[in-house]
Formats: sequence, C-alpha cells, structure tokens
Amino acid sequence: MKRIIPFILALFAGVLSYSQEISDSLYVPAAVDSTLQGRDIINVIQSADGNSTVYQSASVGVAFRQYVSRNASKPMQGYRIRVYYDSDRTSRGVSESIARQIAGRYPGLKVYRTFDSPNFKVAVGDFRTKDEALALFKRLKSQYPAAFIIKENINYPLVDADLILQ
Repeated sequence: MKRIIPFILALFAGVLSYSQEISDSLYVPAAVDSTLQGRDIINVIQSADGNSTVYQSASVGVAFRQYVSRNASKPMQGYRIRVYYDSDRTSRGVSESIARQIAGRYPGLKVYRTFDSPNFKVAVGDFRTKDEALALFKRLKSQYPAAFIIKENINYPLVDADLILQ
C-alpha cells in the first residue's frame, strides 16, 4: 500500500504536466485584422456600390430609442478639444471671438466657453473616444496651434436614432 500511493501521485503529476503541454501547444493568439481598425460596422458591410441593407426587429429600434432618451441627460467620461486657455486682460473677448468663429465654421459642433478663475477656456466637442477627437483635432491644430485634447465629463452625444436605424 505504501508503494501504491507514491506511484499514483507520480502518475497523476505526469498526467497533469502532459495535459498542460498539450493545452499550451493548442493556444494560438488571435491576429488583429488591421484593415478593419478605425472603421465602423456600416462601412465594413457596405457593398462596392455603397448600398447596404440591414434587417432588424422593430424591438431593436424601440430599445435603442429608449436607451438614447434615458441616457441623454447623464454626463459621461469622454474627450474634448481645448482650443483656448488664457488669463490675460483681453482673454474674455478673445474667448468669445474664438467660440463664435468655431460655431460659424462647424455648425453641428458644440462649443463650451467657461471661466475658471482666472482663466477663460474654450473647448469643443463631445467625443466618446480619443480617436474621434483626434480626427477634428488634426483640422483645428492648424488654425489654433495651442489646441490639445482633454479628458473630462462630456454630454451624452445625441444622435438621431431614426437616422441610425434606417
């Protein structure tokens, strides 16, 4: 009996190490398809002529509209682009001017002008990801060289649910 227990333990240890080797050899890391990076699902499924049709249950549309309306008032963590930040005597007028310029050039873009003593600040956009902010940042950087991306609470990006669900 004393000889059988060590034999069984050695056999059990051997089986465990062998099964570990097999599972290690079966592990293959997933490759990332870099051609899909930065693209949304609609762009991926579109056909060559630019037309695509997505069929879905009506309950998906109802659930999406409810989700958007329930969360529209909640702030969320996201990104904005700070285009102006200064505390000079003229910074109040400059910040107003910059806010008007951006609102005129980009009508759909939200502009936030704030005063945090002693600084006047102008930030634009409500972006969920840094990549979204980066696309506009590249365009704004030439006009506003002091611009930079900031992480802060943003307003829930309102979207036209009917436009998305078409």
